[in-house]
Amino acid sequence: MSPSVGVVIPTRGRRPDQLRSATRAALGQDHSGSVEVVIVVDDGDPVSVVDQVADLLAGRVPAPRRQTAGARGVRVVANRLSPGLPGARNTGIAALGTDLVAFCDDDDQWLPGKLSAQVAALEAEPDAEFSSCAIEVEYGSRRVPRLAGTDLVTRAHLVRSRMVMVHSSTFLFRRGTLWVDESAPNGQNEDWDLALRAAARHPIVHVDRPLVHVRWGGSLYVTRWADRIAGLEWMLARHPDLAVDPRGAARVYGQLAFHHAALGRRREAGRWAWRAFAARHGEPRAPIALAVAAGLVSAQAVLSTLQHRGHGI
Repeated sequence: MSPSVGVVIPTRGRRPDQLRSATRAALGQDHSGSVEVVIVVDDGDPVSVVDQVADLLAGRVPAPRRQTAGARGVRVVANRLSPGLPGARNTGIAALGTDLVAFCDDDDQWLPGKLSAQVAALEAEPDAEFSSCAIEVEYGSRRVPRLAGTDLVTRAHLVRSRMVMVHSSTFLFRRGTLWVDESAPNGQNEDWDLALRAAARHPIVHVDRPLVHVRWGGSLYVTRWADRIAGLEWMLARHPDLAVDPRGAARVYGQLAFHHAALGRRREAGRWAWRAFAARHGEPRAPIALAVAAGLVSAQAVLSTLQHRGHGI
């Protein structure tokens, strides 16, 4: 029998149209096993979220292959653990009794065939516990595919590069193997940390086709500069090997330089830019951070330009 899948969608109830789209796309997958969606309300009103997805709770679920798919269902629960994204994700995991757990952010959308492709990839590798897939990034009117170029993602891959396509909305893993670390500062990098821990156990099975539509530009996470600094420092303390690979270390140091520059902290920006240069002379984030620190360009202008091309800092 096909494994059952539980989908955890955290929300604050502030994007009802996107939440309904994310939930419909999860329920409409052609996976032959059962699919249960748990919408976890974090710092919001569960009653209003119930109203937002009332048609889906009532079982009016559009699915392209409904006759061959397993049972479908939706629940709305309140976050019972630490406030924020990690606690909401763990609340969802704890509420499920399925074989597999999947994540989807409330402003992202699974594309047709996502679930069946990843389940097949997991089943083809007996020891595999965790799967991801490529994404397409939407920013404004542009859509940019982000591929990994591999079907197995190792911890070394994730140390050298954050690998944006190993995105939380692509995560599918065996229930009971992993939990999100709720100590992540304001939820920063909880997904990268989870992927690193998963890859340390077994390589991540990756379906290198864009099967998740990821919307950029509406998240407040990207410009919370102090939170991003805290999140990167947390990662360096948690995963010391991030500072060992020269390319990976330079990337993190360059990001820290950029975030400090965005806050107007010129001295700290310069210090981290120097460390980025020392780790890797060709690290592009270092001169960008110095330009922001000098007031030659704004941090937001840099981000807008990069995101338009499907990239981040």
